[in-house]
Amino acid sequence: MSVADTALWIIERNSSQELTLSSIAAACKVSRSHLANAFGTASGWPVMAYLRARRLSEAAKRLAAGAPDILSVALEFGYGSHEAFTRAFRDQFGTTPEEVRNSGSTERIELVAPLRLTNSCARTPIPTVRELRRLRLVGLSAPCSYESAIGIPAQWQVFMCDHYADIADKAPGIPIGVCRAPDEDGCFEYMCAAEVCSAVSPRKPLAALEIEPRGYAVFDHRDHVSTIFDTYTAIWNEALPAAGLMAANGPVLEFHNDAFDPGTGLGGLTIWIPLERDRNGSGR
Repeated sequence: MSVADTALWIIERNSSQELTLSSIAAACKVSRSHLANAFGTASGWPVMAYLRARRLSEAAKRLAAGAPDILSVALEFGYGSHEAFTRAFRDQFGTTPEEVRNSGSTERIELVAPLRLTNSCARTPIPTVRELRRLRLVGLSAPCSYESAIGIPAQWQVFMCDHYADIADKAPGIPIGVCRAPDEDGCFEYMCAAEVCSAVSPRKPLAALEIEPRGYAVFDHRDHVSTIFDTYTAIWNEALPAAGLMAANGPVLEFHNDAFDPGTGLGGLTIWIPLERDRNGSGR
């Protein structure tokens, strides 16, 4: 099974147990960042948001069937109090547990059914492992999620048109994309960045970022840039596990090829996934 499929099985099989992003990742034998990216790119859901939605959906069915005690349902599905359960239930469905139990129906709320994912990637990219030197970057960061990633091209447009020319002491080369590790809600920072030759303190809204030297798994994305999520899905769910590589909880880098044309989105890029260090300090 892919990483996302394994996580789905763990969530559905252990829905009444205490689960965290860390515990699910450990059961999948990957890092938190790896799991968040694998699940998010394959499903469009943050792991913990899906877990909450599934638990509350099953709880809603139990209530509609006439469960006599709301607190017992709350405890069964991982909530420590009636108040916490009611708050989460209202956030998910826009109504209260009492209203669903009294109506005896879930027709007016949108339940979340179990996902059914498949290993649909026609080809699994093969990585090369490389060491990357220290990078000093200056760029424009914005919050992002798997649902809002469609806005990244517009972020690049703003960065290149309004800010790039003003960055001092730029190193030669094409700007770099940086994806920070996702949090438990599947949110991450995406940075459009330029490498700089020395440490600087840029003016807002730009920010500085330093990338430490380490080993990376490097993947080619040769197709149109709009299909990059397909490559990410294959990397996180199939390619890294197949290669026996453990991704670290660090920023993922996107290096555009020299032939990349921002006007057409063609020319390709390479995706650099940070690897856990072995005992000698190198990536593995």
